[in-house]
Amino acid sequence: MNAQFDLNECYLAQCKPNCGKIAERNLKRQGIRTFLPLSQQTRCSGTKFVSELRPLFPGYIFVGVHAGGQCWRAINSTYGVSRIVAFCEHPARVPSAFVADLMRRCDAEGRLLPPPQLAPGDRVRVISGSFANFLAEVDTITPDQRIWVLLDLMGRSLRIELPEASVTGA
Repeated sequence: MNAQFDLNECYLAQCKPNCGKIAERNLKRQGIRTFLPLSQQTRCSGTKFVSELRPLFPGYIFVGVHAGGQCWRAINSTYGVSRIVAFCEHPARVPSAFVADLMRRCDAEGRLLPPPQLAPGDRVRVISGSFANFLAEVDTITPDQRIWVLLDLMGRSLRIELPEASVTGA
């Protein structure tokens, strides 16, 4: 991950199959800023488990360029890059808030960090589902990544079960 990544001018490039790292290296060689978020994944290889870093968005890489300063053809013709993602022949800008949040969740090498662990008693905000944007308190956490929360609804505490991915710290 490049520290000089400009969040106001962020675009998405589609890579050729299995060429994310190659595209990143060649774009950096041209002086173009890149961001390739990686996640740790475990897979079964034969009789043993192998843990490896894989792109979080397989086949795509974030590219930081100035709209008037870089030639899109140079990026499109970079070895490993298939094309810049575009709509109506104009490169589509990626929302800067999305990229900023993603960069905050990654370390200096672009590896996705695990989310902060929740504990019973923590205040959380429900981010998806029927109770989106409600504040709740963590009651219990099950090993299968589900959380029981106490939701204050119409003056009563309601105990509901949610996936861990549907809550965030308040």
